[in-house]
Amino acid sequence: MRKIFSLIVILIALSIIGIFVIQFQWVSNLLVVQGERFLYKVEKASLSVSEDLSKQSGPGRIFHMPKKRDLNLAPDNLFFGITKMPTIAERFSGQEIYDKLRGSFDREDLTGFHFEYAITANESDYSTIELKSPGFFTESLDTVHNKRVYIPITPETGSDYEGLLAYEHLIVIVPDFKTQIWESITWIIVGAVIFNLIVIAAFYLAVKTIVNQRKLNAIKSDFINNMTHELKTPLATISLATDALKNEKVLADREKLQYFSGIIKEENKRMSKHVETILQAGLMDRQDIRMTMKAIQMHELLRKVQANFNLQLQEKEATATLMLNAKTDLVEADESHITNLISNLFDNSIKYSKEKEPLQLKVTTHSTQKFFVMQFEDNGIGMNKETVKRIFEKFYRAHTGNIHNVKGFGLGMSYVKAIVDAHKGRIRVESTLGKGSIFTIELPLENKS
Repeated sequence: MRKIFSLIVILIALSIIGIFVIQFQWVSNLLVVQGERFLYKVEKASLSVSEDLSKQSGPGRIFHMPKKRDLNLAPDNLFFGITKMPTIAERFSGQEIYDKLRGSFDREDLTGFHFEYAITANESDYSTIELKSPGFFTESLDTVHNKRVYIPITPETGSDYEGLLAYEHLIVIVPDFKTQIWESITWIIVGAVIFNLIVIAAFYLAVKTIVNQRKLNAIKSDFINNMTHELKTPLATISLATDALKNEKVLADREKLQYFSGIIKEENKRMSKHVETILQAGLMDRQDIRMTMKAIQMHELLRKVQANFNLQLQEKEATATLMLNAKTDLVEADESHITNLISNLFDNSIKYSKEKEPLQLKVTTHSTQKFFVMQFEDNGIGMNKETVKRIFEKFYRAHTGNIHNVKGFGLGMSYVKAIVDAHKGRIRVESTLGKGSIFTIELPLENKS
């Protein structure tokens, strides 16, 4: 079973690693594809603006130059006319260029995309810049993180300027190109992260379930073994006593007859108690604890339970001191279950007392505005942190040494917790290994309103 569990954990770990590797490769490829797609849209949008600027070219300006007389090729009053195409800066403002670019990018689904631009007569010479956005020069200095797009502005086909060399360029800079790519796939990354978290959570729950099932199987196996022992002992005793009653000498001796009859009765009570404990565990499983609520004097109940444990306390040379300081001890509760609760706490202190040191159990009470508080403090063997965490788990029994050498089913403290919860109370435990434990129980006071 242990090997199978280890194999399952290894396979799950390899599966998670495989998913992470595949998703890493997928995201890396997505970044490359998205970057190329992003840059293509930027180029397409910029080209669209360039074409728009070319179509909106205004009439050229004519410069007249007089003919030199010594050439003798034409009359003296003839002039040459030279046509010059107007510049972008002469026809458009910087804001107009920005608005055209913004609109073009928005049409390419690049809404929110940040850019800087410039119109220059030479793509490699920034000294010939005619128009620019405010942050162009700053962003142009970073050639590592930024991308540049150069688009020539040429006269449209069929115009008077067709065939002339382009002397202007549109330069678009994309600041923090990779950052903007990452931002464009933010939701995809978030989705992938959420998916990974779901996968990890699923695998974690699967492993936790397997671990808990292993623990439960071990606890149940321990419970069955212990129950077998606990029931086998009184049955064997009853069998021996029954056989003894068949002896004629015993039948003739009234004192011996009463002795063996008493043994049978006590062992029968002992088995009945075990069966009742097991039945209570079944009720807790179904959350079907039936209670008959009534007003109870807790101080009186504590004295009664202490009296019932006098013989056991004497056998252990133990002392149980009651310090009943509560001003109000009237609690609305089920008397039977509360009695069992207190009995379990007494029994727990006796079971886990030290062998060479007499048990000193101190039970104190006090009341608050809403709760009756009782505290059970002993000088027993105490508990480690792991035991304190698990003390209220069903079937769990604290280890003393390397084996369970204390009798019981591991149901007493889980029953205590269930009864406290059923009464809408609270319970907490403090313990130091080798020094003792303190159980504090708060039960709601009777509501007199």
